[in-house]
Amino acid sequence: SAGLPGDLPELEPECRSLLAAFAEGSAALTGCLGRRARPVRLCQGCHGHYRRLLAQYGSIARAVGNSSESHNCAKSILTSDRLQIVVTLSEFFNETWEAANCANCLKNNSEGLSNYTEEFLDLFNKSLTCFEHNLQGQAIDLSPNNYTEVCKNCNETYTKLNDLYNHLQKMNRQGGESAHSSHLCIDVEDAMNITRKLWSRTFNCSLPCSDTVPVIAVSSFILFLPIVFYLSSFLHSKQKKRILILPKRIQSNANLVNIQEKYS
Repeated sequence: SAGLPGDLPELEPECRSLLAAFAEGSAALTGCLGRRARPVRLCQGCHGHYRRLLAQYGSIARAVGNSSESHNCAKSILTSDRLQIVVTLSEFFNETWEAANCANCLKNNSEGLSNYTEEFLDLFNKSLTCFEHNLQGQAIDLSPNNYTEVCKNCNETYTKLNDLYNHLQKMNRQGGESAHSSHLCIDVEDAMNITRKLWSRTFNCSLPCSDTVPVIAVSSFILFLPIVFYLSSFLHSKQKKRILILPKRIQSNANLVNIQEKYS
């Protein structure tokens, strides 16, 4: 077949293979993100798919066709039309991954979860296990007052989880420089939100605040300030009154001495 006239170049086999790999990687990552949307497990479950897709996109951007008359694969696949679907897909995945702050719970090479994240998720799973264990045999519609066993038996695990989360937040704020630096990865945030809602709303448990003593001390000091103010004002006015009266007494004594000398 002589083919169609004009400039309608077919993708070379190498470029077709790269495009097919990117399409399969995009489908795999999309499926992973969708399946792990609720409860949120994006970073821990999909980092392998995301890392492979980055590599596939990089292969397209670097690859060049074998024929001297053909354009390189980057130009043919990425920028040959207005829609630029491969570029659009890549940007979508990158923006989603960045918005989820997945880098904050992965190792530097993104090959797995960081030690702190694994420790947090372990405590999270232990907390849920403790909740379930202490709810066995109880009716679902129990009033909050009947969850005392959960509050008592799971307090230590929940406190450790809450303290670790606060520590990770503090570390992240100190070390982060991006626009999302104040956030941990979405997996950790969602897990903590779920646990806090169960603890405070469902079970109506309370967590003793470690800052109770300082708060009471500051509150007492503030409440005591008016007393200090009025007491100091009273003492100051009394002292000022004495200073004003004292010269009159001295003057009276001086006049008495003069009178006595006059008639002596």
